[in-house]
Amino acid sequence: MITEKAILHALSHVDDPDLKKDLVTLGMVKNVVIHSENKISFTVVLTTPACPLKEAIKNACIQAIHHFLGKHIEVHIDMTANVTENKNQKEALRGIKNVILVGSGKGGVGKSTVAVNLATALSLLGAKVGILDADIYGPSVPILLDLQGRQLLVEPQNGQNKMLPLEQYGMKVMSIGFLVPPEQALAWRGPMASKALHQLIFDTLWGELDYLVVDLPPGTGDIHISISQMLPVSGAIIVTTPQQVATADSLKAITMFQNPHVNVKVLGIIENMAFFVPDDAPEKKYFIFGKGGADKLAKFAKVELLGQVPIQEQIAIHSDKGKPLALNVDNLFGKTFQQIAQQIAQQIAILNFKFS
Repeated sequence: MITEKAILHALSHVDDPDLKKDLVTLGMVKNVVIHSENKISFTVVLTTPACPLKEAIKNACIQAIHHFLGKHIEVHIDMTANVTENKNQKEALRGIKNVILVGSGKGGVGKSTVAVNLATALSLLGAKVGILDADIYGPSVPILLDLQGRQLLVEPQNGQNKMLPLEQYGMKVMSIGFLVPPEQALAWRGPMASKALHQLIFDTLWGELDYLVVDLPPGTGDIHISISQMLPVSGAIIVTTPQQVATADSLKAITMFQNPHVNVKVLGIIENMAFFVPDDAPEKKYFIFGKGGADKLAKFAKVELLGQVPIQEQIAIHSDKGKPLALNVDNLFGKTFQQIAQQIAQQIAILNFKFS
C-alpha cells in the first residue's frame, strides 16, 4: 500500500540544487494525495516562479517516486512558488519581498530599457512585480511602458493620502514622470530629490510584490546612497556596454555598492548592446561596440556576467511604442531576458535562504 510516509521518504532523496537540502526538509512538498493504489499527486512549492531548475526538480521527483514506489505509479505534480523575502524587510514596506536595484556607471547604456524588460520578464515568469522609476531628473519609464500623460489616483489610508501606482503589462509602476509635465526640468538639489524619492516609495500603495525593480539614475550619488538606506535591498544589477569608457564607470558603480557604508550585494553585470543582430540575418553577430568588455569587468570585480543583450532594430521601435520587447519570449531579446530574470531570481532565493 502506498502511504504518505512512503511518498515523503522517496521525495526526501530529491535535493533543491541551489539550497543543497532535500525538498521534504525544506518544507517544499505539500498537499500529498493518494488517489488510488497507482496514482498520486502532490505540490512542490519553489522559492520563486522564475526558478530555472523547475523542470529538473519535477523530473527528479518523478524518478524518485518510480525508484522507491514503482514505475507503475502515475505521478501528478503541481509546481507552484512562494517567493522568499529579504530578512531586512521594513515594516512600512511589508508587502514587498525583494528589491532589485538597476544601476549604471554612466548614462546612455540602456539602463532603463534593461530595467523595464527585466521587470517584464519576471512578471511573465509568474512573479508579482513592481517597477519604481527612481531617475528623478530623467524619468523614462512612462515612455517605455506607454504611460505618458496618465494621472495617478489617490486613496485615503489611516488619515493619509496614498498614491495608487499605475498598472501595465501586469506590473505596478510608479514614476516622478506621473507627477510633473514631461517637458518640465526638475532643477532640484540632492536633498530635494531624495525627499521626492522617499515620497514615491513610502506614499505609494504597492500591495503585495515579489520583486520591486528600481531604475536608478546613472552614475553614483545621493539618490543611490539614499535608496540603499531607505529600502531592504536584495541586490543590485549593473548595466554596461562593451566599451572601456562604459566598463570603467561601471566598476565605480560596483565599488560604490560594495562600500561598507552602502553594503549592497552586486548580483551581476548585464552587457547591453553586446552585439548587433540584423533582423534579416539572425544567425549573424557584429560586435560594433567591441567585444568582451563586460566579461573582463566581471572577472576583475569578481561578480557574475548575467547576460549579453543584443542590439536589434525592434528594440528601439518597441521601446518608443511603450511595449517592452521582452513580452515576446520567442524573440532572441525576449529569451535573453527570460534567462537573466531566472538567474537573478535564483541568486536572490539562495541569499534569502542563506541569511534566514
